[in-house]
Amino acid sequence: MKLQALFGRSRTLPKDWASMTIRGLTADSRLVEPGFVFAALPGTLADGAKFIPDALSRGAVAVLGDAALAGALPESVAFLPSGNPRRDLALAAAAFYPLQPETIAAVTGTNGKTSVASFLRQIWACCGFRAANIGTTGIHGPDGHRPLGLTTPGPVELHRALHELAEAHVTHAALEASSHGLEQHRLDGVRISAAAFTNISRDHLDYHKDFEDYLTQKLRLFTELLPAAGRAVVASDGEGAGRAEAAARGRGLDVLTVGRKGRSLRLIDVTTSGFSQNLSLWANNRQYKVTLPLAGEFQIENALVAAGLAMACGLGVDEILPCLANLKGARGRLEAVGRTAAGARIFIDYAHTPDALTTAMQALRPYVDNKLVVLFGAGGDRDTGKRPQMGAAAAKLADRVIVTDDNPRGED
Repeated sequence: MKLQALFGRSRTLPKDWASMTIRGLTADSRLVEPGFVFAALPGTLADGAKFIPDALSRGAVAVLGDAALAGALPESVAFLPSGNPRRDLALAAAAFYPLQPETIAAVTGTNGKTSVASFLRQIWACCGFRAANIGTTGIHGPDGHRPLGLTTPGPVELHRALHELAEAHVTHAALEASSHGLEQHRLDGVRISAAAFTNISRDHLDYHKDFEDYLTQKLRLFTELLPAAGRAVVASDGEGAGRAEAAARGRGLDVLTVGRKGRSLRLIDVTTSGFSQNLSLWANNRQYKVTLPLAGEFQIENALVAAGLAMACGLGVDEILPCLANLKGARGRLEAVGRTAAGARIFIDYAHTPDALTTAMQALRPYVDNKLVVLFGAGGDRDTGKRPQMGAAAAKLADRVIVTDDNPRGED
């Protein structure tokens, strides 16, 4: 592909640069090959500009970066100055990898993203579509699973993955949209049909300057990325629901709300049967009865958001709801993994925020005959303010608390 086709949308390139054949894009100098464009992105730990010499030594023919870099490169290297190099890289990646599944839904929120994306993939598959989900647990599709390093992959990796899924005839894809990914423009260029908001609570305040900035980046999915013809889904019972709905309606988007306060898909009543839950739902002016084979009200919320996204993408309620009876929990999300020698059930949950830890313990408490033992930790070199809140939640809701390491990174 020619350099002009990738970066000529908003700039005029010299003729000899415009006709350059580009063989790849990357923001990691170690991945550069001859004919690549290297994106020198600013970072929290290192400035990409420091790696330009390494990229050039590996064969980069063009560099995308801040205008301040002008004059620091050899004349033989095409320089692409940008006021927003992250966004320009994402849009170039979308042009370099042009294929995408026909229907793409994205979900954001502090908790529930992985489960919602997994449930939506399962609903689509149940309805006969070749579907995939991309997020924290990797890429899950009809042809298997492969891991990823980030909840929302970098733009080049994300657009490559979408292109490969489309080549494999995957027609429906569910994406997790993290606050980091949204703030860093990783999803720019993705053709999103519908987007959902689960909830908001304290997280990633080591990265975002404050909670308001964290929420603002989440809402960018609705204020900037979802097109005017797209549809928004909001979990009506979650924290931040009002802000999310207002952001979507402020764009003139069609909004579906789900949950106990939902107008599009309302939860009327819940009864439990072992580790399953019997749901009474209201939609299309009639009542539905559904059995969800998962424990915890938070899983009901996740399933309803997934159902709402399926509705927003064109499926009918009568097609969607029977599929909930066959849902399987996402890996590491209140996942039953075995029993102790004494017979107590063991669950693993990804909970890494005070709210998520509280939710997991509350979900399990109704099934406890004796004691609820919780073992948890908090990641090193990350938001330290949430640690005492997690400890307080565990002390309040568990009968025994064990605190241990959780990826200490650079902390001792």
